Amino acid sequence: MPIFDYRCRQCGHEFEALVLKGSSPACPSCESRELEQLVSGFAVSSDATRRSNSRAARRAQQTSRDSRDKSIAHTEYVRKHND
Repeated sequence: MPIFDYRCRQCGHEFEALVLKGSSPACPSCESRELEQLVSGFAVSSDATRRSNSRAARRAQQTSRDSRDKSIAHTEYVRKHND
């Protein structure tokens, strides 16, 4: 099932649509069918890209403020209850 990228010629909204044979997509913003099909990239998945994406996600999670706050709260809890 192909997924295509489109830009609406009326409102300029860009979106992806799953297009089945015999169907024509419409803009989710204004419901116009005046669409321009964009050149889409393709997805490649390999062990290297999965590892790289996992490392990037871990780094982002570790540097997030929420994660830091939870880590600090956990450390304070452990200190408080181990004394």
